Amino acid sequence: MEKSLIDFFLNENVSISVENFVQHLFVTLVLSLLVKMVYIKFSTTISNKKEFSKNFVILGLTTCIVITIVKSSLALSLGLVGALSIVRFRAAIKEPEELAYLFLIISIGLGAGAGQIIIITIGTVVSLTVIVFLYSFSIKEKNRIDENLHFTISINKKLSKKETDDLINIIHKQVTHLEISSLNQSNKNFIINLILVLKNSNSVTTLNEIILKNYPTANILLNKDHNIAL
Repeated sequence: MEKSLIDFFLNENVSISVENFVQHLFVTLVLSLLVKMVYIKFSTTISNKKEFSKNFVILGLTTCIVITIVKSSLALSLGLVGALSIVRFRAAIKEPEELAYLFLIISIGLGAGAGQIIIITIGTVVSLTVIVFLYSFSIKEKNRIDENLHFTISINKKLSKKETDDLINIIHKQVTHLEISSLNQSNKNFIINLILVLKNSNSVTTLNEIILKNYPTANILLNKDHNIAL
């Protein structure tokens, strides 16, 4: 009995279909490249995306190869456990998002190596769709500006009526709503408080650049609290 068990572990035949193996590698390659493209375009990580994503394809293919061999032999499976207990991976993962993508690539390799092509294809497509959706949603949230932002402009000179109208027209082009809260002018100073609803977050930078271009000495303050003023 013991001899038969030993022979089972040592002499177990490993039967792998070359055709299926090539198909699994091809599917792994395509899905890994797809994940790489999505990562480069939609990832919010601050690390070098292109350099980090270079590992995706080789990691997916390697996982597929290992699982394809191991699944056909119990002895090789036990050997892999022993090998992994010795080898330690010390990759510097700086952000959880990077780890999530690595797990997705490993899942692709595992699924393809196990022959679950349909399952892993559907799973990868759904995962990437969710990633793109969450990215689009986060961008919309990032670009959304709360209503009733208070915009204060102080200029160290007296503005004529035409100059005042021009200034308001410049601001109006960058907002969806504009309301003059107060206007105070003296011989040496001009202060106007506005209540604005900006089109998006980029409007803030554009608006500041335009105002400072026309009025280099202007002081600008944007805040949500109407009690703060220059």
